[in-house]
Amino acid sequence: MAHSFKDKTVWITGASSGIGEALAYEFASEGAKLILSARREAELLRVKEACITAGSKPDDVLTLPLDVTDETMMADKVKAASEHSGRIDMLINNAGISQRSLCVDTDMETYRKLFDVDVFGQIALTKAVLPIMLAQKDGHIAITSSVAGKIGVPYRTGYCAAKHAVMGFYDALRAEMANSGIRVTTVTPGFIRTNISKHALKGDGSEFGKTDQNIAGGMDVNACVKVIMQGFHKGKQEIAVGEGREMSALWLKRLFPKRLFKMVENIPKPE
Repeated sequence: MAHSFKDKTVWITGASSGIGEALAYEFASEGAKLILSARREAELLRVKEACITAGSKPDDVLTLPLDVTDETMMADKVKAASEHSGRIDMLINNAGISQRSLCVDTDMETYRKLFDVDVFGQIALTKAVLPIMLAQKDGHIAITSSVAGKIGVPYRTGYCAAKHAVMGFYDALRAEMANSGIRVTTVTPGFIRTNISKHALKGDGSEFGKTDQNIAGGMDVNACVKVIMQGFHKGKQEIAVGEGREMSALWLKRLFPKRLFKMVENIPKPE
């Protein structure tokens, strides 16, 4: 049976651009009540206006600026979110940051930032929302991971480590929630045309600042989100989405690992 999102309250982090923004428009068109979070409030307001154009009522869209690394504010943000409609039916942990640097050139502080944003921030918000969903005896938690959460590739040691970590966490959480009425979905995108590489961290923690070739040649973000929404509707536990060669790496890793390890050695330096 397909899941309907009409009148459901959906909280999306990383909603100011990329996959998060595109998901917001899809949920708006389906009549969901939205909570949009990211650090940039002006961008959230822009997305809210577009959601209203897509079909949302103004009062059904809450912009809630959030830095997922600021755990001191987490309880207040969750309280504000739950008061929006009295429920949180779905949480989409989509905030994240990538990396473009060799291990030998990467500061430990940069690795810590990657984990703070991509792992601990997601876990902290999930833990804060989970009691609400348990009290409701219903809910849906999703995490935007990556093919990099299954495959290790050069210039992304910290990003791959972080995405492997969230895959493990949310797979384990799914097992814990099996009889609670709470669903858990891991989303595993390949290369999607977003600003992810522009905002990726270099070894010293500064921004990479440009769109690399893999991202530029990736799947259109709106097409990507259509696939993700289909997976949500069908109740899929894991949604792999992409259209490039990187998607074949998912089965190569299982069936021919040595072949894959050799292939990733030849991935060129991001330019």
